[in-house]
Amino acid sequence: MSVLTHEARSRTGPLAWLLVSGIVLAALNLRTAVTSVGPLLDRITDALQLTGVTAGLLTTLPVLCFATVGAITPALARRLGEHRLLLIALLALGAGLLTRVLVDSAGVFLLASAVALSGGAIGNVLIPALIKRHFPRRTGTMTTVYTTALAIGTMMAAAATVPIERAADGDWHVALGVWAALATVSALPWILLLRSEPARDGNALDLGPRTLVRSRLAWSVAAYFGTQSLVAYVMFGWLAQMLIDKGHTAGQAGFLLAVFTALGIPIAIAVPMITSRLADQRPIVVGLAVLYTIGFTGLWLAPDATAWVWVVAIGLGMGSFPLALTMLALRTRSAEATAALSAFGQSVGYLLAGAGPLVVGVLYGATGGWTAPLLLLLGVVVAQLVTGWHAGSDRYLEDEPSSVRQDGGHENRRIDQDHVSGGGAVR
Repeated sequence: MSVLTHEARSRTGPLAWLLVSGIVLAALNLRTAVTSVGPLLDRITDALQLTGVTAGLLTTLPVLCFATVGAITPALARRLGEHRLLLIALLALGAGLLTRVLVDSAGVFLLASAVALSGGAIGNVLIPALIKRHFPRRTGTMTTVYTTALAIGTMMAAAATVPIERAADGDWHVALGVWAALATVSALPWILLLRSEPARDGNALDLGPRTLVRSRLAWSVAAYFGTQSLVAYVMFGWLAQMLIDKGHTAGQAGFLLAVFTALGIPIAIAVPMITSRLADQRPIVVGLAVLYTIGFTGLWLAPDATAWVWVVAIGLGMGSFPLALTMLALRTRSAEATAALSAFGQSVGYLLAGAGPLVVGVLYGATGGWTAPLLLLLGVVVAQLVTGWHAGSDRYLEDEPSSVRQDGGHENRRIDQDHVSGGGAVR
């Protein structure tokens, strides 16, 4: 038994709670760079004299950073270590959030935003792998903790930024800069965890990009992740306008959007806990797809006064996001494989999702209504169901023929689930 394994097991309690606090604080910060900008976008555009192209680039940056930086995260983790890399990512997140409000320059704002978003992108990929490594027998519980904190952080930045700006006498610099302090606090547990850097599992398959590109399971997970992200991006970007066009006031539309967002918290709690108890997640995939179908069909055909029913149905269907995150760990045996699948799935998925709001905007502008966009979303749900049916079945990425060939032909290799991540595992 390695020294690191012995050390981790001998002080399971303190180390476990330090890891939990580190994951929670990191998750709270992963979306603040994104959702804090939207409520103040008009103020930022006027203050920095952003052009339409520059403002469009600012809103596209999250997808670009999540896709590109997420793709190289496993390689960075192998070189630097997972704990050290997450610490660097959180410090970059805080530095980017702070820098972009210190100088009134459009170029600096964009560059600093990219730095902050890159930190978030690394966290997106690393945290599922860290959960798999340190909590192999409590993956569902810890994924619940992670997705709940992620949902709370997302809603908190979106809801609190404008009140903070008002309390600061209309100073948007303060309203955005305050999130840098939270990012700095999130780095503290990972400073203490530097001495507990886990050793890599020597028995784990090395799943590089070439292997994943040949993997049907990897593509299914990526497509499922992408389709659910596409729906989320479209709903966050266009739901309010859709409701206003259906006769609701701006206040009513804003309230329904807030309800839609708030539903993410109980869903983030429930879905991973249920999912992790099942070897086969396909019933959940089908159930969520049915909720989406009911919601989008209702928005399309039902009376406008019933819109709140369909918004709630779609909000419940958004359980596909925590389901997709949980699948990253459930479809792999080792933390290394989880990191590789997380990077591939999220990178491909976010690139796919980024096109959603643009295509919906084009359809809405061309037709002047919501029939075509809603039919598109129903088509996306069909694609989500098909890919989720494969991604949700009881199988492991390492067991695919493409993974075995990449490892040099060890066809019969299997890694016991209970012994995965022995170095540094917290049980």
